[in-house]
Amino acid sequence: MITHRPHGIEHPYATSPDQRVPVLPLAGEPVRLGVVASPGITSVVCEWGTTTLEMAPARATAADAAALAGGEGHLSEAQAKSLGSDDGWSVVTPPVLEPVRYRFRAGDETTEWFELAPATWMPDRGEVRGGGDRVRGVEWLVSADGVHRARFELPLRPGDHLVGFGERYDHLDQRGQQLDAVVFEQYKAQGAHGRTYLPMPFAHVVNGGWGFHVRTSRRTWFSSDDRSLKVEVALGDEPVVDLAVYEGSPTEVLTAFLDEAGRAEELPDWVFRLWASGNEWNTQDLVMARMDAHRDLDIPVGAVVIEAWSDEEGITIWRDAQYDVTTDGSAHKANDFSYPADGAWPSPKTMIDELHDRDIKVILWQIPLQKSEFSTGQVAADADAMIRERHAVLEGDGTAYHNRGWWFPQALMPDLSVQRTRDWWTEKRRYLVEDLDVDGFKTDGGEHAWGHDLRYADGRLGDEGNNLFPVHYARAFGDLLRSAGKAPVTFSRAGFTGSQAHGIFWAGDEDSTWEAFRSSITAGLTAASCGIVYWGWDLAGFSGPVPDAELYLRATAASAFLPIMQYHSEFNHHRRPLRDRTPWHVAETTGDDRVVPIFRAYAVLREKLVPYLAAQAARTIATDRPLLRPLFFDHADDQEIWRHPYQYLLGDDLLVNPVLEPGATTWTTYLPSGTWYDAWTGGSVPSGRVTRDVPLDTIPVYSRTPGWNLTRGVVPEVPS
Repeated sequence: MITHRPHGIEHPYATSPDQRVPVLPLAGEPVRLGVVASPGITSVVCEWGTTTLEMAPARATAADAAALAGGEGHLSEAQAKSLGSDDGWSVVTPPVLEPVRYRFRAGDETTEWFELAPATWMPDRGEVRGGGDRVRGVEWLVSADGVHRARFELPLRPGDHLVGFGERYDHLDQRGQQLDAVVFEQYKAQGAHGRTYLPMPFAHVVNGGWGFHVRTSRRTWFSSDDRSLKVEVALGDEPVVDLAVYEGSPTEVLTAFLDEAGRAEELPDWVFRLWASGNEWNTQDLVMARMDAHRDLDIPVGAVVIEAWSDEEGITIWRDAQYDVTTDGSAHKANDFSYPADGAWPSPKTMIDELHDRDIKVILWQIPLQKSEFSTGQVAADADAMIRERHAVLEGDGTAYHNRGWWFPQALMPDLSVQRTRDWWTEKRRYLVEDLDVDGFKTDGGEHAWGHDLRYADGRLGDEGNNLFPVHYARAFGDLLRSAGKAPVTFSRAGFTGSQAHGIFWAGDEDSTWEAFRSSITAGLTAASCGIVYWGWDLAGFSGPVPDAELYLRATAASAFLPIMQYHSEFNHHRRPLRDRTPWHVAETTGDDRVVPIFRAYAVLREKLVPYLAAQAARTIATDRPLLRPLFFDHADDQEIWRHPYQYLLGDDLLVNPVLEPGATTWTTYLPSGTWYDAWTGGSVPSGRVTRDVPLDTIPVYSRTPGWNLTRGVVPEVPS
């Protein structure tokens, strides 16, 4: 058997052994053709037009392996295997000068014929709508099959800065960088790879006094130099680019963008309290033990995220629950289940009620995939119903799409582009909200749609619909919560333009390193620049060995001054030493007795900050001035701020400068012009560069108004 797929598995940053590279070559460019052949085949040839090309054994390249690098962690091995094949063959063709047909032959077996038409960049083959005189050098990528892409330039001045493009981990200012906008699960080290779960083809041109949005959900590419920003856009059936250019201050630009994309709605005050979770808290006893420890150590906690509550097959039923299978795949009610006393979750309702009595909200983990490898049981019935009732995303040939990624491989994906499937998918979770009183959902994942020709029920193909999948996903669970009288508290890592209107976001998977700490702060600032209001990260990282006390406490301090404060730890197969990021476990692991009291102090301070954060979030939603605010929103004309890219405003009154290097005893902050006060002491501070001591329990925080004294726990009421 010989397999060749011109697009391969459509990993956006790596090629598979059965792929054509590039998929669409420029005229005069050779291509590398790959196939996967059955074991035992000793010779494969490519019939390239009238020429026969001998193929050689091949495996995934080092560059492809690097595209999957994630370091140590429970998904690393799965990623490493996702492209590998010992049965690959490849050949590099002569330059492609005109349309050509090709196929592959091994012995008596041949594949179908494939067509390839090279492309050329040409002028005057389409239309850029919008942008006016700013748009220059427009070209169109044209082949015998049609117009595939557009590219053009937007002029930049020497002092302009580019900020936005969704959540970005590598730089606040993207001037001089190359990047693209495609939703992708980069497992850790996002900053090193320049990839993101949450892209948007939108950016501010700071100092230039404008911004832009490429109104598309297809993939876009961006690069810039000392003269211009170069934009490339994948096209659909029509050779048209829809470009919005917004004039004005950063806030005016963001307002114009959010008028199109949608904006956040106010969430309840409790979301600003401490969130706690660990992937291995996989029993009722463990969850309650962790919450008991919070209580006993006087560390306030506002929400617990329970990840490992289900069988992780359908993500609808508590593990060990006893019930009858609904063979038609219909939803269960709460009274359909019983829970053995010696099971993992002997009484979920009792647990949730008790947590609520302690003023702790409950968030349950979700993934937008349905395992399909089972032949019996509820998960099999649900998978059958998903295909039978056409609730699954489809391949181009009309068969059900099976996840091509490394996490939940081969799982079905619900087509959440339409209401009927959003209702069908969430109805299975309704009893969790209406009967068990769950308060929200961690809408994890959402990056699993790979394929330009996937078919969605709303009429879009994959090239247009894949980036929108996480938007539909968070929307579906927000609507479920609203329908049950709850606030739409979803907690997502993936998204795209339009995600602003759907819940809370966190920065995704990261190691416990100082580099990841810095990258995560950058991610929050760039996401906020694009209208994401409720944002946080796994403080001090969630993967790898437990962080040292210094990193953990510096991260705790920073997180106390971010919109969402939460800790989390990765699945480690319950191997010892445990990797919980609870403060008492970090203290025990590191042997540092400062951890618990300093963490407690910040958790208590966070409680005092809740009214300020809630009022400032409301103000953000009313004015579009970000809650987590890069300094250029208030001080765009001050060039010094760009030398301090990790400083930020938290609401209108606080300027925060996290300590991001180990061993620091002093830390320098740049205070733009105006009146400032040290928020720890209440003393006035001159503008300009200010250096202060930073013992382990202190993060530099300055206020615009008097009355703050964080040392004494004094948080004044700042007008909203």
